[in-house]
Amino acid sequence: MNTTIATSYACSGCGYLPSLEDPLPFQCPHHGDGGDHVMVRRWDQRLYPPSSNPWIEDALAQNDPNPFVRFRKAFHSWHLATGHGMSDEEYIGRVRDLDGRVAAVDGRGFTVTPFTFHGSEHEAKAGLRTEHEAKATLWIKDETANVSGSHKARHLMGIAVWIEIVEELGLLSKQDRPPLAIASCGNAALAAAVVAAAMGRELRVFVPENADPVVLARIQELGARIQPCPRVKEKDGDPCIRSFHRALDEGALPFGCQGPENGMTIEGGLTLGYEMAQILAETPTEKFPHHLMVQVGGGALGSSVFQSLMEALCFSPGAAEDGALPHLHTVQTTSAYPLRRAWEGFALRVARRLDEKPAGDRDTAELLAHPTSRTVVLQELEYAARHRGEFMWPWEETPHSVATGILDDECYDWWALLRGMVLSGGIPAVADESTLRRANDLAKQLTPIPVSATGSAGLAGWMSLLKQGLIESSETAAVLFTGVER
Repeated sequence: MNTTIATSYACSGCGYLPSLEDPLPFQCPHHGDGGDHVMVRRWDQRLYPPSSNPWIEDALAQNDPNPFVRFRKAFHSWHLATGHGMSDEEYIGRVRDLDGRVAAVDGRGFTVTPFTFHGSEHEAKAGLRTEHEAKATLWIKDETANVSGSHKARHLMGIAVWIEIVEELGLLSKQDRPPLAIASCGNAALAAAVVAAAMGRELRVFVPENADPVVLARIQELGARIQPCPRVKEKDGDPCIRSFHRALDEGALPFGCQGPENGMTIEGGLTLGYEMAQILAETPTEKFPHHLMVQVGGGALGSSVFQSLMEALCFSPGAAEDGALPHLHTVQTTSAYPLRRAWEGFALRVARRLDEKPAGDRDTAELLAHPTSRTVVLQELEYAARHRGEFMWPWEETPHSVATGILDDECYDWWALLRGMVLSGGIPAVADESTLRRANDLAKQLTPIPVSATGSAGLAGWMSLLKQGLIESSETAAVLFTGVER
């Protein structure tokens, strides 16, 4: 084994570094001690500093239609495989083989999805857009035609590639195969069922009692075992997560979209941001997005996109002369906004240390992102990582919304999202039900995309910030349409 490979997995909270021979570096062994522990793919900066990373540059220069082939040199699975002597051609062959099995199950494999600019020529019908909205320009990333109809399968494909690679390397037994497990309310479970079926693996799915019966029927068709999880009022948190944890204690492998449960879920999601960065690299400055809105439930989508854009945009000539990111904003609903609550608590700590009293969200975001605040902000981010319970805890009431896919009791990948917002000057938007519905109507007027209310929630967040005067109609924004309407 080559011990100087460019990547490793490490805990973002405590720095725990597993052995390169560990076949399942999914979860930090120190989780549960009150800190925030998420295993993340890191680059060995002794070899490749972020500003001159040849592997990222190489990945962004590729054009294979399959994102897991195109961006393979940015993945720890590729570096581990080639470090063990597997050739690049063999790795590609194994990814294509798995992708072919996914296509046999779902009718489609993984391909790069559209990220397109919608200017003033794309006017919606009268009455749907306000005067300010009508002047705005948007970038839209469409994931509705992806495997299983959402972005979720990207996350699971990253885990699946890892499992099959370490099995092939002999680091994990091909005979003794424990079941996979996921806690989900819909799209993630369906994606997991598709990918697990392609792998030929048993899957246990823990879902809420009100899960979509159409989705559940398809999951059962794919051979997964479904377990409804009723909510018990006297217990805090998501009952699906509690049942999921019991399954892990019994030996199942985490196969879901919560970073703290399996850090590998972020690696597959990186493909989204890399695809966007490739387009933005060819984008003139006047069209480059000032803002990126990402809807947030558990947080893996936002965490993945924020990380990959932070890595990739330093190679993008369109990303302003100083290499600035777009302002990274998250979107939750008025029914449940635990990430917004965490941001407010964090901002209060920073403001007190700096002896500042920002007036509103825009002033707060600017204070947090200002270079003179950086030392205190980084210290407070370290504090937040060690004291998770002071910032993130389960929402106290059962949430209800038309955007059902972003109603997680907790934002599990909250710290990575907090970091992305703080460093880029972003704001955690909260959209009400009227705006969520209107955004979905507007999405279908702007485009032919059959997006769900959850999938268009990022657009609702943009509308909310625009209405509050926190962003300007002259500023370009990017949103992701992440799930098809069923």
